[in-house]
Amino acid sequence: MDRYLLSRIDDDLESSEVAELCFLCGDVVSRKRLEGIVDAKGLFMRLEEKGLLDNPSFLCQLLQTIHRADLTDLLEANSRPQEETDALPVLSQYRVMLYTIHEDMTTESLDKMKYLLNDKLNKRQLEMSSTALGVFAEMEKMGIISKSNVTELHRILSEIDQQLALTVQNYMNRVQHLQRPPLDAPSHGSIDQQRPNSMALLQNSPCVCETQPNSTGPLVCCDLSSETEFYLLTHVPRGRCVIINNMIFPAENLSNRRGSEKDEEALSELFQRFGFEIELFSDLDAEQLNKTIKTMTEWDYSQHDLLVVCILTHGELGCIFGTDGGKVLLRDLISNFWNDKVPSLSGKPKVFFIQACQGDRYQEGAAQGPVQEESLACEPDSGSDDLDVSLPAEADFLISMSTVQHCKSFRSINRGSIFIQELCQQLQKSAESSENDDILTVLTRVNREVGRKEYETYKQMPQPRYTLTKKLVFRYVR
Repeated sequence: MDRYLLSRIDDDLESSEVAELCFLCGDVVSRKRLEGIVDAKGLFMRLEEKGLLDNPSFLCQLLQTIHRADLTDLLEANSRPQEETDALPVLSQYRVMLYTIHEDMTTESLDKMKYLLNDKLNKRQLEMSSTALGVFAEMEKMGIISKSNVTELHRILSEIDQQLALTVQNYMNRVQHLQRPPLDAPSHGSIDQQRPNSMALLQNSPCVCETQPNSTGPLVCCDLSSETEFYLLTHVPRGRCVIINNMIFPAENLSNRRGSEKDEEALSELFQRFGFEIELFSDLDAEQLNKTIKTMTEWDYSQHDLLVVCILTHGELGCIFGTDGGKVLLRDLISNFWNDKVPSLSGKPKVFFIQACQGDRYQEGAAQGPVQEESLACEPDSGSDDLDVSLPAEADFLISMSTVQHCKSFRSINRGSIFIQELCQQLQKSAESSENDDILTVLTRVNREVGRKEYETYKQMPQPRYTLTKKLVFRYVR
């Protein structure tokens, strides 16, 4: 990073802010290496040693956390555009939680906390600690608090300030969610029934995610009214996005899927920006499809927040096709990712976007106003037979089909499939918006935009089905 730019930032930081930055870096730079730092230049040298200044992202997070938006703007304005990466460092939630308490703690509360810790900490060090961060550092040295144990801090703050104690409780809830054991798999049930006995209806559900571009707050915090209502996305990378794109079909009754490369490109680019590792598979026959799914169930997801699977192929009701014309039942595909089979995905969202026909019928609808025609040549992603198969039900799944049961799904040979292209466009708009809409709100918009158009005089209506237990928000990881 440019030394002149770092020097300008150093000149504008007060000594108290440098101390705050050093505390926030306590999980990426050792305590010993942070000792004796008196200015930001010293801290920048330590961060350079760790490779944390190769990309401005981490420093931006630090400056945003201490509310120096002016320096964040200066850094972003003078930094060269960076390539997207799946391994950007992210501030520790634990450190940000402690910093939040430090910000909100009054002098009176600080004195009370020091008094309650008088028999647990070195008295001289306690007297020298003029801020809550200094007290927290001493508590860490004595092993009283750590990332995985803030019980004593919660007990002390409960006697001082209930609002501060709530900040710790929210952090404890998030840690407990991430570490909870696998859930028992519920009994088999259908999530593929017709309305109104299908999955729950889509609802508008505004929320705030921890990673939003151009925000004024730290990139790792969730400023949510009720954090237990939202899936926590903190790992970098967020997870794996698997894209299976079948284009070439030697099978006599299935045509090649021209234009599907546009869908693969759009999905790959978008989910890279969302902080995912991208796994691409092309032109798999039915046996290869099943083997690929089996391999995916053997991956370790313990350091990931979720799994996204995008399948682009031909299909019919209840199944998708391999390039050889062999069928893979959606019921079997989905059940491979149940909690008892992939424990490291337990309690985490499993998201499937499936671009494939679900039958041979052309969907027709009564127009309620002017419709927009799709002028480009389109092809259906269908096979020949109907196979009525329901999908199994288990918590934390989203299966978003490109079309309703029994009907065809259209694909432009020049621009890609109608559903996937609209999905990517709406996800991008949501990520760039300040409204912070969750995935179900996004899919409602996809339904509206796809459903209001006509494709060679026919209609198409996507069909999301879900057993998500929390709200899920996709945001760019910078």
